[in-house]
Amino acid sequence: MLNLSNLKPKPGAVRNRKRVGRGPGSGHGKTAGRGHKGRKSRSGGNTPPGYEGGQMPLQRRLPKRGFRNPHRKVYNEVTLRTLDAKYSAGEVVEPDNLIRRGVVKKKGLPVKILATGIVTKPLTVRAHAFSANAKQLIEAAGGSAEVI
Repeated sequence: MLNLSNLKPKPGAVRNRKRVGRGPGSGHGKTAGRGHKGRKSRSGGNTPPGYEGGQMPLQRRLPKRGFRNPHRKVYNEVTLRTLDAKYSAGEVVEPDNLIRRGVVKKKGLPVKILATGIVTKPLTVRAHAFSANAKQLIEAAGGSAEVI
């Protein structure tokens, strides 16, 4: 009769735990499966990423180049050509509106309007930043450019 008290796995399904460092009779005594000497045989002997065995590592051999500005502002850039194609005359263009229409992909970044292309219809554009030329072109088409 099969019940919970006599359940057991199929023969060969479960192996015995490898008991390392328990004498020569176990087959895993002495060096405990770690080979002989060297950094990896020691306790805590792990190599950090980029370590090349004492040779000067690649990231230190290569020269440092350039400058990364920690105060750089990253914007979602939107061109006037895109606004002209996606919006009709008199509409209000705002960042959340741009995200909904799939013009802007990354949420949370400020939006900057760039003067690539032209606007042929009056639009009210509200954004975090405008290029000077973009602002002029929007106003020339009868629209308004408001900085949020």
